[in-house]
Amino acid sequence: MGNVATIIMQRLLLGLLTLLVVSIVIFLAVNALPGDFAELILGQGATPEAVATIRRDLGLDEPLIVRYFGWLGGILRGDLGVSFAQLNFRTNLGGAGDVGVIDQIAPRLSNTLFLASVTAMIAVPVAVTLGVMAALFRNSVFDRVANITTLSSISSPEFFMAYVLILFLAVLNPLLPSLSNIYEGMPFSERVEKSLLPALTLTLVVTAHMMRMTRAAIINLLASPYIEMARLKGMSPMRVIVKHALPNALAPIINVIALNLAYLITGVVVVEVVFVYPGIGQLFVDSVKIRDIPVVQACCLIFAAAYILLNLTADILSILSNPRLRHPK
Repeated sequence: MGNVATIIMQRLLLGLLTLLVVSIVIFLAVNALPGDFAELILGQGATPEAVATIRRDLGLDEPLIVRYFGWLGGILRGDLGVSFAQLNFRTNLGGAGDVGVIDQIAPRLSNTLFLASVTAMIAVPVAVTLGVMAALFRNSVFDRVANITTLSSISSPEFFMAYVLILFLAVLNPLLPSLSNIYEGMPFSERVEKSLLPALTLTLVVTAHMMRMTRAAIINLLASPYIEMARLKGMSPMRVIVKHALPNALAPIINVIALNLAYLITGVVVVEVVFVYPGIGQLFVDSVKIRDIPVVQACCLIFAAAYILLNLTADILSILSNPRLRHPK
């Protein structure tokens, strides 16, 4: 157990170091965006003096390194700053009308996590089941159809799949709403119904990766001696796969599931925009349009943290599920 704890601690430290490097990249990239918030909010008739005053009040005239460490210090204190778009410009900044970035992001992040959860509950069982069935009946008609269908869905852009589903499930056959206008306090059943179409879009996108990895991992194990022994004992093919092959194929399957779950949080921007879903992806796009730097930086950092955290989780679960990974040579 001591060796496992050491490996997990190393992974966590590497994750924190990666997040620190990513935060530097995010800060430099966001501040390199063209346009200026002060000029945008004051309009075309803004005087240089007014622009300079707004930039000074917002701290945009300070050197990049000073602003970065101020932002990083705020993150460590749990303070992501104040949204530029919601500032109270009366006499100075920090008025009672100002809205913190956390207050603005929290409900949007909750909506995105709900959408990702609905998608995961659909995609993971479907993908693993299809992968097991494709391995069991490999090179059959079912295997070929499943591979062609999943590869076609993953090869198509998300917005294209979204519009196809809207056409068939909301326009030609009005089974689901085309707009996901959810709000706080909405009944759970109605919330699920409104989120179902974007969830199905994401399911089509992520199922192929998980299904093909499950299939490949199981087929790779089917030639193992212990699988041959199980067959010689007269076990049914389904029982051999589910009881003997699948548990030993968990490590790569867990990795690909975690990667796709990370995509459900970080890659929902296009889908949320298409369905006007009030998630963090939609907030990110809106904030980029108006150069709301604190919100853009916070959204990017959340995307990066979610991706790193889920990868670390997959790494740790793989180590725990496979004893060979606990004793690297």
